[in-house]
Amino acid sequence: MGTERFTVRIDKDNLVFCCGHFISYAGHQCERLHGHNYRAGIEVEGPLTGDWYVVDFIALKARAKEITDELDHHMLLATSNPVITLEEVGKSVRVRYKDREWVFPRGDCVLLPIENTTAELLARYIGGRLLDVLRDRHGFVPAVMRVEVEENVGQSATVELTS
Repeated sequence: MGTERFTVRIDKDNLVFCCGHFISYAGHQCERLHGHNYRAGIEVEGPLTGDWYVVDFIALKARAKEITDELDHHMLLATSNPVITLEEVGKSVRVRYKDREWVFPRGDCVLLPIENTTAELLARYIGGRLLDVLRDRHGFVPAVMRVEVEENVGQSATVELTS
C-alpha cells in the first residue's frame, strides 16, 4: 500500500461572521462601505495520531469559532493598506482614503494586520491565527491547512498554509 494522506474539514453554520468592510483596488480606487455574511471552512491534512484521527474535531471547531466570533459584528479595518490610513483618536478610529473619511467607535472595529480586507487576506489571517492557537494550546501543527472564506454564495477565496 502507498502513503496515506488524511484530510478533515469543518464547514459549520456557526463559523459565520457578519462584518462591515471596504477595500482599495486597482491601485487608486476604494469601495463603498458595505458588509457580508462571511462563512469559514477549514481543512486540515496530516498523519493520524495515536488516537487514529488527524486532529480532534472538538478542538478544531472550538478554536475556529473563537476566531470567527472575534470578527463577528465588527467593522474590519486593514492596518497595512498603503492608500487607506487609520488613526486611533481617543475611543474612535479615524479612517481616510483621499478626500473620504469615516469615524468608527474603536470597540466596533477589529484592526487587522493585513493589507486589505479581501476574502483572500481574511482567509490568511484566520489560518495564521488558527495555526498559532492549535500549536500553542493543543501541540498540533498540521502538514497542510486550507482556509476558505466565503463572502457570498458561490464567491469565496482559499489559502493553503503548509508547515
